Amino acid sequence: MEEYLQAVLKEIEKSTFTVVLTGAGMSTESGLPDFRSKTGWWKNVDPTTIATPEAIDNNYDFFWEFYKTRVDLLKQTEPHKGHQILAKWEKENHIQLVATQNVDGLHQLAGSEQITELHGSIRTFSCHNCAWQVDEHSFMLKEQCQNCGGKLRPNVILFNEQLPVHEWEKTVQAIEQASLILVIGSSLRVSPVNQLPAITSGKTVMINKEIDDWHSAFDYHLEGSAKEILEWLDTRLSEHE
Repeated sequence: MEEYLQAVLKEIEKSTFTVVLTGAGMSTESGLPDFRSKTGWWKNVDPTTIATPEAIDNNYDFFWEFYKTRVDLLKQTEPHKGHQILAKWEKENHIQLVATQNVDGLHQLAGSEQITELHGSIRTFSCHNCAWQVDEHSFMLKEQCQNCGGKLRPNVILFNEQLPVHEWEKTVQAIEQASLILVIGSSLRVSPVNQLPAITSGKTVMINKEIDDWHSAFDYHLEGSAKEILEWLDTRLSEHE
C-alpha cells in the first residue's frame, strides 16, 4: 500500500491534466448510503421498480417517498475532508475536473467549481412532463406542476434516461486529454460511465474500499477509505510544495 501511495503521489505531482471521477463511495463517509453494498439503497429495493420514468407514471407515491427520504437525508449531510481536499487541489491546479456520478452536490458545497454531474442533481426539481423548473418545497409537498399539472421529480438521471449531453461531452473531452485519471468510490458497474477510464491514454488510479477483478485494468489500486487516502496524499503534496 505504501509503495502504491508513493507512486500515485508522484503521478499527481507530474500530471499536467488530471480528471477525478467520483461515485457513491465518495459520499458514504459523509453518512449517505451507497447503492450496491450490503447496506446500500438497493439492498431492499429493486431499482428498476423505483428509479425509472415508469415509476413516476405508474407508482408515483413510491417514487416520491423514496426521493423525499433522500432529500431529507441531505439536510443532515455535509462534505467531508476528502471533498474539501479535492476542492483545494483544484485551486492549486492539481486537478482540472471532477466528474461525478453523485447527485448530492457535496463537491460544490466543499468548494469545487469545475464539475460535471453525469447523473444529474437531487438538489433541483422539475416537472416530469414539461420540464418546468420548480423549487424543492413544491416537490416535498407533492404538488402538481403549475404549468401543466404534471408530476414533479428531482433532476436526477433515472434508469433508461440519457445522460446530459453537455456534461457527458465535457467529461469525455477532458478524459481524452488527461494524463491522469483518479476514480474514487465508484464500482464502475453503471454504463456508460464505466467506459470513461478506458478512453484515456494517461495513467489510471482506482481508490475504493473494495478492489476486485473488475478494476484490474487500472495502473494503480488503493484499497481503503477515500477520505483517509486523500488526506495522506494531500499531506505529502503539501510537504513537497
